[in-house]
Amino acid sequence: MILFSAAEVAAAFARGAVLLDGEGRRFQVHAGRREAPGEAEVHAEDTDIFHVLAGAATIATGGTVVDAREVAPGEVRGRALAGCEARRLAAGDVVVIPAGTPHQFTAVEATLTYFVVKSR
Repeated sequence: MILFSAAEVAAAFARGAVLLDGEGRRFQVHAGRREAPGEAEVHAEDTDIFHVLAGAATIATGGTVVDAREVAPGEVRGRALAGCEARRLAAGDVVVIPAGTPHQFTAVEATLTYFVVKSR
């Protein structure tokens, strides 16, 4: 069993941090924090599961990555997505992004805090 105290979780969300890395595991747990849009990304092996705790943002999924570049084995980033579908996320929402699916936060209305479970 692994337990993170409320204080550890709060500190991780304050800066957006990895709570549990994938070392020796098939999953990771992150305390996500987003105040601005980010790059488009694709994870070849990891499914992302987001549970939004607070804030609101728009996430785009699908399509193709514009100006794609590999930043690590199986990890692609780019400046935008083309041919994607956008959806608004708010507190309480859960979204599952299967491995290989391009995704990008394209707008952040209010600071977004969200748990991310990366499953391999």
